[in-house]
Amino acid sequence: MRRGEIWVANLNPNRGQEIGKIRPVVVIQDERLLETALPTVLVLPLTTQPRPEYEPLRITVRAREKLRQDCQVMVDQVRTLDRRRIGEGPLTQLTEPEMAAVERALAGVLGLRLA
Repeated sequence: MRRGEIWVANLNPNRGQEIGKIRPVVVIQDERLLETALPTVLVLPLTTQPRPEYEPLRITVRAREKLRQDCQVMVDQVRTLDRRRIGEGPLTQLTEPEMAAVERALAGVLGLRLA
């Protein structure tokens, strides 16, 4: 598992407005933490229901390789998952421009200023 890869994860059970279902997620955790025995991983879920009005917080990823549909990364739905929730993958890898867009949007959601 590597930062920027898209895997399938089980996000059930969800609560309230949390994103649920079995769906693709993009791994956003730092590579150094991924290489440790840490039992959790930070991810962002994807949706196949694009919402153009959310585009500053939703980054479009076109279908390719094993990712069968165009999706949007839901940057406002950061999740920490137990690694046992992660299934098939990687489906594909984000491109450098896609990952940069995710990082900018995530910095905005978290109120971070990028240098």
